[in-house]
Amino acid sequence: MASVELAKFDDLKKIGEGTYGVVFKGVHKKSGKLVALKKISLDHDNEGVPSTCIREICLLKDLNHRNIVKLYDVIHSGMHLYLVFEFITRDLKSLLDTLPGKRLPAKHAKSFLWQLLQALAYCHTRRVLHRDLKPQNLLVDNSGVIKLADFGLARNFSIPSRVYTHEVVTLWYRAPEILLGGRYYSTAIDVWSLGCIFSEMVSGSP
Repeated sequence: MASVELAKFDDLKKIGEGTYGVVFKGVHKKSGKLVALKKISLDHDNEGVPSTCIREICLLKDLNHRNIVKLYDVIHSGMHLYLVFEFITRDLKSLLDTLPGKRLPAKHAKSFLWQLLQALAYCHTRRVLHRDLKPQNLLVDNSGVIKLADFGLARNFSIPSRVYTHEVVTLWYRAPEILLGGRYYSTAIDVWSLGCIFSEMVSGSP
């Protein structure tokens, strides 16, 4: 049976599916706001709530920045958990796919780069590594604001750096130290990934 909390939303439509869940678009009945609901299955026989989900919830509850996607609520309903986010029409990858040569005009690429640098600086000063920057995880709204999303692989870091897993970041955006199997890394891995994304925005290829 659906929870009372889930009944607050209307017109749920599936808009995507990923490794960790299904994403629906819906309308919050009271406010009329569009939202995105990420539905995550709970495996009570094993770990229960996936560690990636716990990370994302904990980090996004503490992060509040114009260029970071907003997590409004978390709803537990039966064998599922729903993460309620602000709804943003598309990601950077789908935007690039609609453009001639898959390239952004220089002024827009510079604007996106500046916004993303602001978001990264905000995360890094709070000792948060994103670790999975790629065009699919950057959301673009209709007013030209770009936002970091998908913090499932993000984590807090310490100084000096400690041992981390090297299984992070999609290959095209992976920093050299991770490609070489390094287990000690820092904020530089996010900056490298962002540099790769900027190159893709202006050149049309990863």
